[in-house]
Amino acid sequence: MSASYKKLWKILIDRDMNKSDLIKQAKITSNIVAKMGKGEDVSMESLRKICIALNCEIGDIMEVNAGAGEEK
Repeated sequence: MSASYKKLWKILIDRDMNKSDLIKQAKITSNIVAKMGKGEDVSMESLRKICIALNCEIGDIMEVNAGAGEEK
């Protein structure tokens, strides 16, 4: 499975925010945002902080693509 954070990037654009704004508002590290930029997993705690900062649900900021990136 792989994570897609395209929804998060769209929300930031819609709200005229950049990644630095998100880091400050959600009180997360730049490493977390870098991981998300690469589609890597981040902790539920980090996702919770982002959802609280943006006043949204987890499904509003990410998707899980079942089967993507898995070897058979």
